This record gives sequence, structure tokens and C-alpha cells, in this order.
Amino acid sequence: MRNILGRTIITGLLLVTGAAFGQTPPKKLSFEVASVKPTALDMMKLQAAAVAAMQNGGEMPKVGAHVDGSRAEYTFVALNALMVLAYKVKPYQITGPDWLATQRFDIVAKIPEGASKDDVPQMLQSLLEDRFKLVLHRETKEHPILALVVGKTGVKLQESPAAADIDENAPLKAGEMKMEGPDGPIRMTVDAKSGGGTMNMGKKGTVGFHMDQATMSMHMDFSQVTMDGFADMLTQFSQMGGGAGRQVVDMTGLKGNYQISLDIPMADLMAIAQAQGMVPAGAGGAAGAAPGAAGASDPTGGSTLFTAVQAFGLKLEQRKGQVEQLVVDHIEKTPTEN
Repeated sequence: MRNILGRTIITGLLLVTGAAFGQTPPKKLSFEVASVKPTALDMMKLQAAAVAAMQNGGEMPKVGAHVDGSRAEYTFVALNALMVLAYKVKPYQITGPDWLATQRFDIVAKIPEGASKDDVPQMLQSLLEDRFKLVLHRETKEHPILALVVGKTGVKLQESPAAADIDENAPLKAGEMKMEGPDGPIRMTVDAKSGGGTMNMGKKGTVGFHMDQATMSMHMDFSQVTMDGFADMLTQFSQMGGGAGRQVVDMTGLKGNYQISLDIPMADLMAIAQAQGMVPAGAGGAAGAAPGAAGASDPTGGSTLFTAVQAFGLKLEQRKGQVEQLVVDHIEKTPTEN
């Protein structure tokens, strides 16, 4: 159960890791037709299907965003994840009701003839506005942040070559699944025997992970990762558990790609999973944690995750910075009929 939970959490984290605000094209584009329904997937059944696929070397269950030819599919995707993909923002840039992270939908849409894959985010914007009656505005305010900086002892990171783009046309391997992320395609491979796997994010690098039952933690190996990408991941663990999590901003000035290893306690993973609706509140017994536990930890000393960066000659400093937000003024829980 813990191995499957770990893979599910990592998939969700990477799925909603977005890019900075971009310019919205003046022309409004829409899907030709779209079916929007509350998700038909049950988390426990989804996990069971994933285990069976790993054991049999078959195709993994399709979850997340998939755009292929004239078809766009979003399976078991929360509304905040749809907004990340649609508006090309990062999760912490969305301000709205808590249920945006737990209300999940299955969407199948047809891309109109002549449109390209690059047009899909704006079509998703139109779908959110038309079917969920989304109304939002942008604002920039000063917020507390965590600055990722080089420590007094100097950086202690192993450099690596830059990562390459993913070949979208390469066939899937046994036990491999693919999805669309805000920055391009993502491929994930899982290993039933070791209880681990790898997530290939293209130019953002690769993450290998496995659950360490002895320490009750997830071990993660980042390969060819940029400091900006590393700060994004730290932000996810800071904020997705709820509480007082903050945005982590890369201020190291480091422009290379690096190898980084981290161990994330199971208690933090459980808090994140509960906050995202992946497991029921209170699940996990003694190993579990109350919702918000991860985010409520002191990110500059009390949290194991954030203390770990000191081993690489890095540190997190509490500062204030300008953070641009998408503020949700109105959104409906139930979409209009298909």
C-alpha cells in the first residue's frame, strides 16, 4: 500500500508542477466538443489496477493529461491541476477554495481541425470558463517566501549533463505510462519488485524513487535537475500538505544541472496525500499524519525535508517577495451538462 501511495503522490506532484505565467493569445479557442464528468475512478481500484499492470508487465492505468492527435483526455484530474495546465502557472499561484484540489473529473475533448497541441491550454481555459463558470483575476502581492540560496560553506552538488527532450513517438515499454505536463510529455516507469520507479520529465530531469521500509520514508534521486526545478519540487512539499507552506524561490544563481538525493518521511507523504484527496483523512495508522502536518512544519528547521538541503551547501531563508496569483472569484463544483 505504501509503495503504491508513494508512486501516486509523485505522479500527482509532477503533474501539477507548472511554468511561470505566459501571455494569453488574443484569439479565444475552444474544443470542438467535450465530455465532462465526475471521475469514474476509485483510488483503491486504481491502485489495484496499477499493481496488476506492474506484475503482469502490462499497460499502466491511464491517469492525468493525455493529448494525442485530435483527442485530449484528462483522467482523474483535480480542478486546480486543470487550471495549472490551462493557464501555465504553478500550483502555489492559484488562490481559491480548498476543494479545487480534491474535486476530480474525467474529460474527453475533440481538438478542432487545424489546431495544434500548443492551442490546447487555451481550449482548456475556455472549457473551465464555459462549463465550470470560472471567473478569475490576476494580482501581485507581497507574500512570505523561502529563498533557496547557497550556504556559507559553499555549494556541495554534483553536476551532470543537461537533460534531453522526450521522444513523444517512442513506444511505451512494459509497465510504462505517459502523460502531459505543463512543460511537455512525462514518462513514468514502475518496478513491482523494488516498489520504486522513475519519472522522466524531459529537460527538467529525471526522478528515481523507492520506499525505504526501514526508515519509513521515500528516497528520491534527482538526475540532471535544475535549481529552478528543484525549488519547484520543494514548493510542492511545502504547500500541498496544507498549513503555512510557502513558495520556494531559486536565488542560488546556479545555472547547471545537478544530482540530488532526498529522503521524505512517510508522515509528510501521508499529509500531502490526505490534503490532495488521494487517501481518506486519518488513513495510515501510526504512520499517518493529520492533514496539514507537512505544511505546518517549520520549513527552516523543524521539517526533515527542508533541513536536508543543508547537506548540499544550500539553505532556505525566510524573506518577502512579489508573487503573482490567479485569484478565483467564482467557480461551480458541478459542470454544465454535456
